[in-house]
Amino acid sequence: MSFCVAVLMDPIESIHVEKDSSFAMLLEAQRRGHELLYLTQSSLAIRDSVPWAQTRILRVRDDASGWFELDAPHWRDLRAVDVILARKDPPFDAQYLYDTMVLELAQAGGALVVNDPRALRDANEKLFALRFPQCIPPTLVARDAAELKRFAAEYDRIVLKPLDGMGGRSIFVSARSDPNLNVILETLTDNGRQFAMAQRYLEEIRDGDKRILLIDGEAVPYALARVPQGDEFRGNLARGGKGVGLPLTERERWIAHELGPELRARGMLFVGLDVIGGFLTEVNVTSPTCIRELDAQFGLNIAGQLFDVIQAKRR
Repeated sequence: MSFCVAVLMDPIESIHVEKDSSFAMLLEAQRRGHELLYLTQSSLAIRDSVPWAQTRILRVRDDASGWFELDAPHWRDLRAVDVILARKDPPFDAQYLYDTMVLELAQAGGALVVNDPRALRDANEKLFALRFPQCIPPTLVARDAAELKRFAAEYDRIVLKPLDGMGGRSIFVSARSDPNLNVILETLTDNGRQFAMAQRYLEEIRDGDKRILLIDGEAVPYALARVPQGDEFRGNLARGGKGVGLPLTERERWIAHELGPELRARGMLFVGLDVIGGFLTEVNVTSPTCIRELDAQFGLNIAGQLFDVIQAKRR
């Protein structure tokens, strides 16, 4: 059975096809004979309570010299679309919030939205991990600089980050003796007006920040360890980290098992867990990556596994 599959994503002309997970999903959907539709934030609209989008029929090919073709734009009622892949990258700002409300109208009209729009709103990628205290390192979320400094005094070396970043943006390693700690806290909290997250620094980052992918609550058996290079402490691939595929450890399988049922219950069909040294640090629900790297290293078809689930849910 073929479906109409729409993807809400960042501009397709700007992606790196060799490592883009949304592109892997599009290739798989096309391989299965599904019609592809492309839409961006600017194309969304609500008319008399009906969710619309200015969509364009999309064709893709796995060729870095020319990976897509688009037809002319056409307004379409999103309730008539079978599947919508919500793959817009963070930040999760007000405009992203409004996008989820448009997508929720499409979902109410019969479209399968991956991931569920309400879950996208509820599961902040930094804060959702705190629902699983048995899995996370010591963590504090606060606006108050004095409280964050007390956390630094307790654990000495800490990681500080905003709640709305991605790709390693605005992440700091600091310590109680760091002369820059005050200005870091002023910057991250906007002088006490915004939340910042502090976590105990995990020395195991030298072995990589591991990305574990879950499909409908079940873990892919391999993780991609994103290993920092040179003088960079961040392992994010966007910051030059080296991606090394590894089988899941017993602890990592346990973490996935702890989160899987809750993710499945919330309609999160494709999720990425970030794990350092056996501790869960983030839960990525907006646009998890690393499909293409794991596929290449282990001969997998992760997008195929995802579409098996999607097709089963659409029957």
